[in-house]
Amino acid sequence: MLTAVLSAAGSVLGLARDQSLAHLFGAGTETDAFLVAWTVPEFASTLLIEDGLAFVLVPAFSAAIARRARSGGRDPVRALVSSSLPRFGLAFLVAAVLFIAGAPALVHVLAPGLPDQRLAADCTRLTATCVLTFGLTGYCSAALRAHGCYVPPAAIYVAYNTGVIATMLAGGTRWGVRSAAMGVAVGGCLMVAVQLPAFHRRLSGGKADTVRAPGKAPDEAALNGRAVHLGLIAAVLTFALCRQSQVFIERFLASPLAAGSISHLNYAQKVAQLPMVLSLMLCTVTFPVVAQAVARGDLAAARARVERDLGLAACVVLAGAAAVFACAPQIVHVLFQRGAFTAADTAATASVMRVYALGLLGHSMVGALVRSYFSAGRPTWYPVGAMAVGTAATAGAGAWAVGPWGVRGIAGANAFGITLTAVLLLAAMNRRGVPVDVTKVVAGLVKPLLAAVGATVAGLLAAASCTSPLAAGTAGCLAVLAVFCVLLWALRADCLASLVPVVRPANRKPRHAR
Repeated sequence: MLTAVLSAAGSVLGLARDQSLAHLFGAGTETDAFLVAWTVPEFASTLLIEDGLAFVLVPAFSAAIARRARSGGRDPVRALVSSSLPRFGLAFLVAAVLFIAGAPALVHVLAPGLPDQRLAADCTRLTATCVLTFGLTGYCSAALRAHGCYVPPAAIYVAYNTGVIATMLAGGTRWGVRSAAMGVAVGGCLMVAVQLPAFHRRLSGGKADTVRAPGKAPDEAALNGRAVHLGLIAAVLTFALCRQSQVFIERFLASPLAAGSISHLNYAQKVAQLPMVLSLMLCTVTFPVVAQAVARGDLAAARARVERDLGLAACVVLAGAAAVFACAPQIVHVLFQRGAFTAADTAATASVMRVYALGLLGHSMVGALVRSYFSAGRPTWYPVGAMAVGTAATAGAGAWAVGPWGVRGIAGANAFGITLTAVLLLAAMNRRGVPVDVTKVVAGLVKPLLAAVGATVAGLLAAASCTSPLAAGTAGCLAVLAVFCVLLWALRADCLASLVPVVRPANRKPRHAR
């Protein structure tokens, strides 16, 4: 329960962070410059905390923990940490220094049409410190989740967003939007600090190392460093880079457009992503469970868990997508329209948000499916190929659509590319990942999709019946939720049947979510 509260608090504070940015700096040239620099922590969080590093380390720590019980020599977990943490730490430090030194060149590549390149470079130097702090955060988070400790990882975004907001409020008047970049540096340090005590306790809780007699063959556990395969690291890094490239493409295409275009894309994406984040909470928690089942050779348990997770994730994200589409203008008005954020900014952001909502199912399915591909802790390049195809589709469609439709065309290209990736990942799942029943999974998506369409119509009608943005947004969201649940029940959707046994254990045992 505490984990769920912390995860929700982190999401709420993330919204408060975006609200503070909009209130203090609006949606203009200065904010666009910061959001180009914001690309670094966005990429680092995906690569080092949420997806990339976790795909490598959770299976490795899960295998080490499984061997700990039967090991008579060195503690496998300590062996893994001693062999991997110094190398990862050095890599994080070198990467951070390179990003700081190359900030002007990076800004020019990401947004060549940006008016204030110097401001963006200054902000990038500050945000680039997160490569080190996010890397250490992701390492600790993966180790703790593999140990079944979810509370400290759930608190990282509370600490991070608190640091960003406090720094912006304290320094916004004096340093302008650079204060937001300083907040990223401060928040990154807080993310590490909030996990260190628990990480130290788990590391110290294993068996003490014992001295091996001369000539004795090395214990398998002492060689745990080999659990982190270079091929797996390369595959995960490449996948994360391809996925995050969608953001690079969006900002590259939007940089020559009118001032505020990048800001409108950012605010719309941040709000529209919330249903996807909620839908993947369960998959984030159960990833160690799937990895341990695969490590034991229990593919039946892994398959059942993955199929259930896919169905539940689809239900959650489709309900959220329906609410986002139906109530986008009211949501943006209530969240952002104050201070420097004008009514015109609200209209532009809401129109983009509705387009983003069309790709939320694809985003959720990619996030859920790729965890299954990497759950065995072995290199696999098919997800990289699927993501590369989707990224190429995003770039091509975006370049074609930005002319006639502007930022909405860019958002539509994002939805098209990620949906294509989800289809490719699902199509090969039973051959290359956990062997799920693809036909059953696809059939299970049809009923929630129909329910989401009906709920969207109900939400639009309910929102139109009120004049106050707050009342209209509330009425629309409630109508979406009610109609969606009723239609799921009427259609006898499978995800409703699997919801109860998932929720009950979550109330008894701490869970982690972003």
